[in-house]
Amino acid sequence: MELGRPLADVLVADGFAVWNIEYRRVGGGGGWPQTGQDVLAALDAVDLGPVVTLGHSAGGHLAVWAAKRSARVAGAVAQAAVLDFTKHITPRALELCSEEQFADASPAALVPIGKPVICVHGDRDEDVPVEQSIGFCAAEPQAELVVVEGAGHMDVITPGTEAWERCQTAVRTLARGC
Repeated sequence: MELGRPLADVLVADGFAVWNIEYRRVGGGGGWPQTGQDVLAALDAVDLGPVVTLGHSAGGHLAVWAAKRSARVAGAVAQAAVLDFTKHITPRALELCSEEQFADASPAALVPIGKPVICVHGDRDEDVPVEQSIGFCAAEPQAELVVVEGAGHMDVITPGTEAWERCQTAVRTLARGC
């Protein structure tokens, strides 16, 4: 939640209604499907009309997953997101869900999402390979790929970086359709 505050503050200053939600983590009652259910419950809790989801890394996975699962979501911005659990299996991903749950939890398994998705990813991401976004965008007909040269995993959430500015632009672009 802390990591999303700078961009949330900028979007609020731009006149957007922003809700920076948190979900239960593994060990705190989270896991699959509870974590996904938390996101859907948050989307349903406030009647703001159509929304654009935005998330970083595991949160990016949830932003795209929610776009598929919620009629409230008009589009999603995935910041250096884990989008295909079968190609980037981390210990944390395996804590979230079992391999048997990948088809329900992995956005790549849910293509077509049916809504616009903008994937912003640095080509020097040391945590989530840029191939996650490249592969997803190749399969998803409504996805746009934004690769930022020289950017790492945290640049998409670091104010003042080109990657962060590209995320800000992506939200504005998708919000025009709301």
